[in-house]
Amino acid sequence: MKTLKTTIITALSLFVMGTTSKAQEHRFDPPWNTPPESKVMFTVPGVDNVPDLFGDINDPQLVVFFAGNQFMCIDDLMAAFKKAHPQYQRIFAETLPPGILAKQIMGGSITIGNMRITIKPDVYTAGKSRTDQMPEYFTRTQPYAYNRLALMVRKGNPKNVRGLKDLGRLEVRVSMPNPEWEGIGKRIEEAYVKAGGEPLKTAIMDSKVKDSTTFLTQIHHRQTPMRILYNQSDAAPVWYSEAYYQKVIGHPTELVEIPESENITATYVAGQMKNAPHAQAAKDFMDFLVSPAAKAIYRKYGFTTK
Repeated sequence: MKTLKTTIITALSLFVMGTTSKAQEHRFDPPWNTPPESKVMFTVPGVDNVPDLFGDINDPQLVVFFAGNQFMCIDDLMAAFKKAHPQYQRIFAETLPPGILAKQIMGGSITIGNMRITIKPDVYTAGKSRTDQMPEYFTRTQPYAYNRLALMVRKGNPKNVRGLKDLGRLEVRVSMPNPEWEGIGKRIEEAYVKAGGEPLKTAIMDSKVKDSTTFLTQIHHRQTPMRILYNQSDAAPVWYSEAYYQKVIGHPTELVEIPESENITATYVAGQMKNAPHAQAAKDFMDFLVSPAAKAIYRKYGFTTK
């Protein structure tokens, strides 16, 4: 009897442990924003969560393609815009890497999983260097927010990462945006040169890529926090707002400041598309982005404004 009882208890314990383990596997998965209300709320962590598509894709009155690292601002930003312009209630936004969005604009479509999207944007936002490469697509451009770099590390900073030079250490696993997809990648490389010259850049972007202690991301604003949270990477250079946001939502990460002498800044620029399907909505949103209300939202999430 004792043997049977012991077996049952052991089996139950293993079941509970297994269930807990599986539940924990995706405990930090996005979406980290608040999904819109619907009759059927169906989000499955690790399988179906689609964190970088927002709002109403059916018959939208405004479509905005945001450089992805602004995802944390979307809820407040769209709520404030709808309040200021109640005539626009169906809004669709994407927050993918700016290079991917640019390819989507130029190619006319994107496929995510089994879904093909052919919707055209009214407004595109990205870093200044990216929008400067695409002047023929816009009728109007304007800067509206600014950012700087910081380091994101695991809570407690177990590898004692204090600055960019520490990312060159062999034992520090780095999550780094692939410069091919992400504008931030090339800017971070500039910061590496500032902090440790070409040798530091080569160590992180060549030697450590080859030995897999630097992981190159495709969606840095999603993959990097998750790699830190799931102990797949130890440290990552990110925009300050991204490291700040993870702390705001209570995830076990920490922010390490990068001194101004080694840092770089980003200027976010919005472009009104020449072929905007909703031209008046595009103009209204462009005006809204430089309003006090929008600037307050960006500051709330760690960006700076002028």
